[in-house]
Amino acid sequence: MIKNHKTATVIGTIFFAIISFIALFPILGLIISSFRPSSDLMRNGMSLTFNLGELNIDNYFYIFTEAGEYWQWYGNSLIISALTICLSLFFSSMVGYALAMYDFKGRNFIFILVLFIIMVPFEILMLPLYDLMIDLNLIDSYFSVMMPLIVAPIAVFFFRQYALGLPKALMDAARIDGATEYGIYYRIMMPLMLPSFAAMAILQGLNSWNNFLWPLLVLRSNDMFTLPIGLATLLTPYGNNYDVLIAGSVMTIIPIVILFLFFQRYFVSGLTVGGVKG
Repeated sequence: MIKNHKTATVIGTIFFAIISFIALFPILGLIISSFRPSSDLMRNGMSLTFNLGELNIDNYFYIFTEAGEYWQWYGNSLIISALTICLSLFFSSMVGYALAMYDFKGRNFIFILVLFIIMVPFEILMLPLYDLMIDLNLIDSYFSVMMPLIVAPIAVFFFRQYALGLPKALMDAARIDGATEYGIYYRIMMPLMLPSFAAMAILQGLNSWNNFLWPLLVLRSNDMFTLPIGLATLLTPYGNNYDVLIAGSVMTIIPIVILFLFFQRYFVSGLTVGGVKG
């Protein structure tokens, strides 16, 4: 029995290692291409075949010394993603916590609305949101990009499911000791919800960092572009700046990797515990 278990473990490890390699295959091709000369990229495109003697760091040297617009886009994406993560965790967690821990009129109806919005494609909501941004005079601003993600329905649902597993007896004990409702949340319940915060930080950060369609609608000026939009502008009918595009695309991976490494300890537990009640 033990031998069969070890064999199954080895087979499973090999299988998932192969799957992981296949998933990383495009990233590996991107990294290798970032060290190839831009002229070679123009002739042959991206591939895993390369001449070791032709590899160099000229593309990275260019984006660090001459591609000023790229770092403007990079900074915009960092600011928007950081603010989106902080605001989304703050507001979405409070809404989800309230829906889970308090009994009030209309609670179930609000939760049904949250589920309904999750099922509605964002493309259907874009036009009303765009009209709202125009009415609020927020076009071409950071807030216009962040607004749809600040109270994300999927985050509200996730925090509610996680909070359902928290013991309400702690709330009663804190009220006896004179704690306010805000004090109960920030001092007692929020520390218990840290795994869910870590999981949502990664998911919301990834959504914000990779967001393309919505920023494309609400941003106008070149110095306000985020990375996905800015990199897309490098591909034109009149010329393609592969030296910035390929190396710049590799650089975009770094913040997400750092975010995941920072929260990975809580990520799996946050997803598994938050997915069930109790």
